[in-house]
This record gives sequence, structure tokens and C-alpha cells, in this order.
Amino acid sequence: MFGEERTRTLLKPIDPARHSTIAPPRLSAHDLINRAAAITEPVAHRRRARPTRRLVLTAGTLAAAIGAAAIAQTIGTSSPDTSETAGPPGADPGVVLVPVAYGSAAREAGSQLRALASRLADAEYDNRTGRYMYHHTKTWGDPVMTSADGRHQVAFADETKVWQAADGTGEQVTSQLEPQYPDQESRDYWQRNLKPKAAAPAAAGPAGVPLPPLDLAPLPSERTRLTELLKARFGAGAVSKEVSTVYGRYVVPRRTRVEILRVLADVPGFRWRGQVTDRAGRKGVAITFDDRDHNAQSLLIFDSYTGELLAHERLTLSPVRISAYQVILETAWTDRLN
Repeated sequence: MFGEERTRTLLKPIDPARHSTIAPPRLSAHDLINRAAAITEPVAHRRRARPTRRLVLTAGTLAAAIGAAAIAQTIGTSSPDTSETAGPPGADPGVVLVPVAYGSAAREAGSQLRALASRLADAEYDNRTGRYMYHHTKTWGDPVMTSADGRHQVAFADETKVWQAADGTGEQVTSQLEPQYPDQESRDYWQRNLKPKAAAPAAAGPAGVPLPPLDLAPLPSERTRLTELLKARFGAGAVSKEVSTVYGRYVVPRRTRVEILRVLADVPGFRWRGQVTDRAGRKGVAITFDDRDHNAQSLLIFDSYTGELLAHERLTLSPVRISAYQVILETAWTDRLN
């Protein structure tokens, strides 16, 4: 079995993650296998659908790919250019929430991001210290699974709490949430065909795992190094992903939040969307980037006072609304686990 160190040794110098700190996976390989096994296809003679949006990994890249996966896919059903609002907190967990809603009017985001950066207030964790960086997140769609005929989909969801020290050690607790569906037909289909363990995930309770030592690089605060860390030279799509990774891994101080917004302001392609509501019911301001080459859109939601990242959504533009969605519910410094 390939371990991380052996994998990195074999891949040098072509390892794409050789200069990156890889976050721990939210789910163990055992948990992923159990989820795959929870799906049954009762009609054996149906044509097997071509897999979509999946990676075929060699043994040498598997460890790095699992560690780098921070956000999975979620199903959505409506266009982002709509006046409809996303489902309210506490909505029926068996029906998927639509992508974040915003108006169709948009403008270049640079000036608005610079204005936001100029007026940031302290977050609750600013000017505090602790041994552990704490993050509480929810991710919708882990993973998305499709029936053999391609007609029915189900998206899993997780809630994760991570306590991580500067040396990488700590604890991660993951709870499986209720599956979600794009429509009533898919819901009926999968509730007939999901095994009981997958259909009622809450009964299993949260799964906690210790985090091993890890060379967790300090978060830079200087503009040039942040620009490199956020991969700004690769464009708005890459930056969106890296911003989500940074806020999901570090407790980001105000000075650094200011510089992140300024880096984003200098990246062409972001559009200002104004006030939106995330899936946790929190108000924020959003920017989007339409990646037409890859038929995808990235959306970032920031707290309008502190500049903290509240949520990141990535969805296909057409024809099927498959969205990667994560909300960061809490970030803090703490000296205690749990």
C-alpha cells in the first residue's frame, strides 16, 4: 500500500503538491468504501452509465488526491441568475437546496472588493490565541451518485469539526447528514434502493479520528506570497478554490483577510453580486466567476463586516445543476479538543 511519504518520493520532481500542505481527508478510505457499498442497482440488465466528473487515479496519485479533496459535489436545480431564494435553514433535508440566488445584474468586482477590504472589522477570533485552529464546516454532496440509467441522483452531505495544531496534530470529527436529491422522482427511487445504513446516516453517530503530525506551513500575510499561495496567476477559477482551502484550514487574521480581498480584486473575471444568503441563513456579499471553458461557475460569499469567507459554491452551468458547496460555520482558536 502506498503511503504519503513513499508517494511523494516516487513522484519527485513531478509531484504537483510538492510545495503544498495537504489537508487531511474528511472521510477515511474505509468510510468511502462503505458509502459506495451502500448503493444498490436492482435492475441488473440496465446499461451501465458512463461515469461523470470522476477521476481515475493511479496508486501514486491517490494519496495526494484524497488529501486535497476539500469540497465534493452537490445537486442543484435552478439557474443562479434568478430572483428565487435558497431553501431556508431547517428545510426538508430530503430535498436538495437550490444554488445560492442572486439578481441578474452584475458588475466588475475589483472596486467593491477593495472597498470591502478598506473597512474590515475584527472577527471574534482576532486578537485571541490557542493551541488549536478550530473549524466547523458542512459540505453538501459527498459524493453525488447516479443510477445506471443516468436518470436519478443522490448527494450525500457531511458535517465536520477539526481541531488542528501548528504541527498538524489534533482531531477530526465527521457526521454523515441526510442525503439530498434533485427532484421527487430521484428521492423516491433512492429511498427504495439505498441500504438502511445510508438512508439513515444519523444513527451511526459522528466518527472521530486523530490527526497525525503534518508540516503545516504558516499562513503568509504579505501580498506577494499570498498571490503565489492563492495561485492568482492561474485565474479566478483557481483562486476561488484556493481561497476556500485557506479559510477551511487556517484561522485567518484581519490583516491577511484584507490582503486576500485585494488579491481577488486584481484577478480579472470576478463579478460583484451584492448581498446574498448562504445555506446557513447568514447574510453576506458574493462574487462569481463564470468559467465558460469548463462550463462551471465559482461563487464566494464573504461576511460584509469581517471579510471572513462564509461559503464557497461551484456548479456546472448546464445542463445538469451539479454544485460543490461548503459553508464554514465557525472558526476559532482553542486550547481544548471537543
